[in-house]
Amino acid sequence: MKKLLYILPIILLFSCKETIKENPNFQTDAANPEYVHRTMKKVTDVIVHDIFSPPVASRIYAYVSITGYETMLATDEKYKTLAGQLTDFKPVPKPSADTEICYPVASIHAMLKVGKTMIFSEEKIDTFEQIITEEFRQLGVPQTVLDNSIAYGEIVANHVLAWAGKDNYKQTRTFPKFEVNLDNDERWQPTPPDYMEGIEPSWNEIRPFVIDSVQQFQPPFPTEFSLDKNSLFYKELMEVYDIKQNMTVEQEAIAKFWDCNPFVSTHKAHLMYATKKITPGGHWINIISIVGRKANSNLMQTLEAYTLTSIALADGFISCWDEKYRSNLVRPETMINKYIDEDWLPLLQTPPFPEYTSGHSVISSAASVALTSIYGENFAFEDTSEEEYGLPMRSFKSFYDASTEAAVSRLYGGIHYRPAIDNGVTQGKALGNFVIEKIKLK
Repeated sequence: MKKLLYILPIILLFSCKETIKENPNFQTDAANPEYVHRTMKKVTDVIVHDIFSPPVASRIYAYVSITGYETMLATDEKYKTLAGQLTDFKPVPKPSADTEICYPVASIHAMLKVGKTMIFSEEKIDTFEQIITEEFRQLGVPQTVLDNSIAYGEIVANHVLAWAGKDNYKQTRTFPKFEVNLDNDERWQPTPPDYMEGIEPSWNEIRPFVIDSVQQFQPPFPTEFSLDKNSLFYKELMEVYDIKQNMTVEQEAIAKFWDCNPFVSTHKAHLMYATKKITPGGHWINIISIVGRKANSNLMQTLEAYTLTSIALADGFISCWDEKYRSNLVRPETMINKYIDEDWLPLLQTPPFPEYTSGHSVISSAASVALTSIYGENFAFEDTSEEEYGLPMRSFKSFYDASTEAAVSRLYGGIHYRPAIDNGVTQGKALGNFVIEKIKLK
């Protein structure tokens, strides 16, 4: 019996090897955009598992996407390098002319290497890469070419990581925490149920990818704070309160669909548990996979969409977070509980950072501009991004349609006053237009 157990793995090994046939078309077969979609989904899954904040997640998406795009450039002369277009980004090293490389293999390895370096649960990326590598092997990619491709992917990944290492992210990990002024009603205060400290107060110190400065798209200050019942601010506060009191089924569905809170904590008696979800940027990254499949985008078109959109998302978060801690405005929940109704709860859990402007509004508007520049103004799609979290799909006539709904969802959720939404949309669209005008991928 023991001999049989020893022999069986050997038989299986040889039987697996025999299924690998020579494939003269392995270069074409490996250039399947599904490998990129699956890679980005795996990065998202690990971001969710590791509970990265929305700004940090956007940074990961940007570097991973840029890495995949730059690795594949040699396969399509229509596309241009981002070297010289992104802040401080230098040309990627080229492989030796006499080295045969399967660039899709190199690209996926490079993306996973960058992603693995930027998350915590490295073993999840390792396991996924083993699966993908075996799939490439089964496609008939010769072992020598596979080795060459992985080696080149390693070179590109290290090049991007060296560039990323100078964006000030590591330094901001040691910066002081945000100081809360509990004596000033106008200023942001931590909110229930966990009263967490302000997330990423120094995110405006991160090096932007495209925008000239973090203040380039700075919006006007929010409405002047006032508790006078005839003031504009008080009316904006009451709008948030009244919407919750008279919530429609559709408004509730919209708010929950776009919640995208990476860490929602629930307290019941002596129990506390957390629910993990994709970030707002992660939702838009998933939309790219949906529309890319619908449009039948090839590999380079797919990488173009991920790259341009993730850059817009990343710079959008930098711009928005600069404003959040500049204006440092109190959340509606705090004011309503203190001055209107102490038992009032927003539909959604208030995230732990200042109110103005709305991150959803800024980054969704920026992403919609980027995707519209690639797929057009009337690209309708069915968004199934939230199905894995138990929410039904929603249909949209265009990317602008989706971003408009994402923005107003924060009013329905009790998270923002209206100016944070309206001015956030303006901020995000201006930033998105700047990105697509400055970055020339073709």
